[in-house]
Amino acid sequence: MKLFVPKVLLLLLAMLVAPSLAFAQDFDFRPPASATDPALPAAMKDLAQRVLPVYQENDQDRYLSNLSALQMVAGDPVSAYATRQSLQERRRNAPGARPASRAQAYDIYARARAIESQVRTPFANAYAQAFRDAVNRIDDLDAHVLEGQLTAPFQPMQEGLQRALDQRRGKTSISLNDALDFVWAWFAFESYRSFNAVVRPLVAAEDKRRYVTEEDVTIPVSKTGIVTATLVRPRIVAGKLPAILEFALETETRDPLEAAAHGYVSVLARVRGLRDKTDPLPPFQTEGDDARAVVEWMAKQTWSNGRVGLLGTNYGGYVAWAATKRMPPALKAIVTSDPMAPGIDVPMSGGGIFVNPSYRWLYNVTAAPDDKLPADDRWRALDEDWYKNGRRYREFPTLPGRASAIFRGWLNHPSYDRYWQKLLPFREEFARVNIPVLTVTGYYSSGAAASLYYFTQHHQHNAHANHALLIGPYDDQGVERGPAAALRGLQLDTAAVVEIHDAWYEWFDHALKGGKRPALVSANVNYQLTGANEWRHTATVDAPESKPLRFYLIESASPSSDLNALAEERPEKRSFLPQTFDLQDRSDIGWRPLRELVQRTLKARDGELFVSEPLKQAVDIAGLLRGQLDFTVNKVDMDLVVSLYELRPNGDYVKLFDPGYAFRASYARDRAKRRLLRAGERQQLSFRSERMMARRLQAGSRLIMALGINKRADQQLNYGTGDDVSEESIEDAGVPVRIRWYNSSFVEIPTQ
Repeated sequence: MKLFVPKVLLLLLAMLVAPSLAFAQDFDFRPPASATDPALPAAMKDLAQRVLPVYQENDQDRYLSNLSALQMVAGDPVSAYATRQSLQERRRNAPGARPASRAQAYDIYARARAIESQVRTPFANAYAQAFRDAVNRIDDLDAHVLEGQLTAPFQPMQEGLQRALDQRRGKTSISLNDALDFVWAWFAFESYRSFNAVVRPLVAAEDKRRYVTEEDVTIPVSKTGIVTATLVRPRIVAGKLPAILEFALETETRDPLEAAAHGYVSVLARVRGLRDKTDPLPPFQTEGDDARAVVEWMAKQTWSNGRVGLLGTNYGGYVAWAATKRMPPALKAIVTSDPMAPGIDVPMSGGGIFVNPSYRWLYNVTAAPDDKLPADDRWRALDEDWYKNGRRYREFPTLPGRASAIFRGWLNHPSYDRYWQKLLPFREEFARVNIPVLTVTGYYSSGAAASLYYFTQHHQHNAHANHALLIGPYDDQGVERGPAAALRGLQLDTAAVVEIHDAWYEWFDHALKGGKRPALVSANVNYQLTGANEWRHTATVDAPESKPLRFYLIESASPSSDLNALAEERPEKRSFLPQTFDLQDRSDIGWRPLRELVQRTLKARDGELFVSEPLKQAVDIAGLLRGQLDFTVNKVDMDLVVSLYELRPNGDYVKLFDPGYAFRASYARDRAKRRLLRAGERQQLSFRSERMMARRLQAGSRLIMALGINKRADQQLNYGTGDDVSEESIEDAGVPVRIRWYNSSFVEIPTQ
C-alpha cells in the first residue's frame, strides 16, 4: 500500500534534514600555501560563494553570524551588514546582554565596507564614519573595551590562518563545517589587517574626547624623591571622584585608561629608582613609603573625594600590601592579583628553597633601560654550569652588575627574619588592615603561595577581616589578563572563563562607591570547582565541617611495580618504604618539569608514586593538601617535593596544582625558625601545602601522589649537613640520602 504524505509534512521533513545533508557536503578547495599569498582572497571568495547557497543552521544566532562572514568573504558587504544588523537586534533583546566587543568590531568593519561599496568612498573614510557612529552610542566602559578589541594585533589571526592552511596541505576538498571555520579564520585576519592602520588614530582621538590625560606628573614622596605617574580622569563628570592608584615596574605594560573608563581617576605610577644608573634603589625598600605618600597626595587633589583604592599585579601587588604596614587614612580598598611577597615567594619558593628565576627577575628589573638582557639559553647555561660543577649556591654564576650583590645579600636571610618582616605587614600589623581586600590567584599560578599567605595571615590576625579570595584554574597570564578556554592542555569549564578585570572594578565599586558586594566574591573564599562547571563560596580555605580523605603511604606489594599504594585503612603490620637519592648525580642536568597540565604518562623523578583505588563515586576536593610523614633519614635536613594528580578512567593524568609543592623540612613547622631533623632517628613531620586545589574527581578516577627529594638545576640544592644551605657544595653530599617512609605516614585530601 502506498502511503500518502501531505506536502506540508514533506516540506517540514526537508527543512529538518537539509542542515545535516548540507553539513555532510564536501567542496573542492585547493588554497595557496601562505596566508599572505595574493591568490588567497580569490580562493576564499570562490569558496564562500559556493557555500552560501547550501548553508543552513537551526541556531539563529549562529546562522546569522556565519552568514554575515560568508557574505563578506563572498564580496557582498551590503548584505553582510544587513545580516549583522539583524544579529545586533537579537543581541540587544537578549536578557542582561552587554555589547560583545569582538562582535562590534566585525559590525563596524562590515558597515565600513558597505559604505565603501555604496558611496564609492575610500575605505579609511568609510571606516572612520562607521567607527564614530558606533562609539558615539556607547558609554566610556563599553567604548574602552571595544577599543581594546579594535587595537589588538592581527598577527595572531594571521598565525591562526596559516595553521589552518598548513593543515590543508595535500587535501583537495573541505567539509562544510571546516569551510565555515576557514571562512572565519580568513575573515578575522582580513578585517583586522584592513583596519589596523586606520583605527589607532581614531581611538586616540576618541580617548582625547572622553578623558583628560596628564603624562609625567611628578609627585614628591620624600625630601629628595619623586614618583612620576600618568593621570587620567573622565572629561565629563559631576562632582569629585574616588581614585585608583597602581604602581608598576613597567608602566608601558599597564593601561592607565582602564580605571578611568570605570568611572575613577586613574593614577598609574612608576616604581622609582630600580633602573637608575646614578642613584639606584634595591627592590622592596621604599615602595611602601612611596605608595603612602602618593595616596596622601591624591586625597588632597581638587578632583578627589578623598577615597583611594590600590590596585596591583605581581610587584604592584607587593606595593599595595607594603603601603598597609602603616595604613594611610585615605586608603579605602585593595585589589591584588598574584601579589609578590618578599621572603615568602621571592627569592625563595613558598617552601623556603631559593630559586634561580628570582635572580633572573632581579637582574631584569635592575638593569638599565639600554642594557641588553640575556636570552633564555644564557640563563639556562648559568643554571647548568652551577649544577654540573657542584659549587656552593653562594657561588651561583651571576652576571656582572649590582643584581649580583643584592642577590648575595638575600642569601644571608634564608629564614623569614626581620630583614623580610619589615617589608610587609607582620602579625599585629595585619590586624590593623580594616579595609576591603580582594586577592586573585590560580591553582596553576606561580603567585599562589604569596596570595594565600596574605589571605591567611590577614584572617588569622584580624577576626573581622573583609578579605575575599578569588581563585580558579588559572596560571600567571590568566590571573593577570583573564583566562582562555583552555590552559596548557586542560580544557576549562565555561564557568571558569570570567573577566578578571571586571571582578577588580566590581570590588572597587563595592568598596569605594557603596555598590553591592559582587556575587562572584560573595564569601571569603570563592573558588571554581573544575570539572563541575560551578563556583563555590566558603568561609575558609579548608571548610571546618568537611571530612578529609586520609590515605596512608604503603609500599607496593609487587617488586616489579613502580606504583605504591594510597590506602584508606591504616595497616596493622608496620613496615616502611626505602628510598635512596644520590645528590652527587648530575645526569639529570637538563631536566625541567613538563608545563602541560594533562599528560598521558607519568614517571616520578627521584621519588615514588602512590596510587589510590578507583573512586566509587565522584568526589569534590577543595583546599590545601596536608599530611604527616613518619620517617627516618640519615641527614639532618632535606628538601621534599609533593605533586598530586587525578588519573582519569581514560588514562589522562591531570595536575591538581602546579608547580608541585617543594619545601625545606627544617622550615615546615615555622618559616621564621629553622628546626633540623634528627639523623638516624624515627620522627614525624607535618606539612601543609601552600597551593590550593579544587576539582570534582570523576567516579572511577584514582589519586596519584608523587613524593621525592627536590633536586634540579634551577633551584638551591640542600645536601643535608645542617649548615647554611648556600654554603654547601657537592663535597658535602657524602653518602646518598637514605629515607625510610613508614606506613603510618599519611596525607589528607580536603573534600567539600
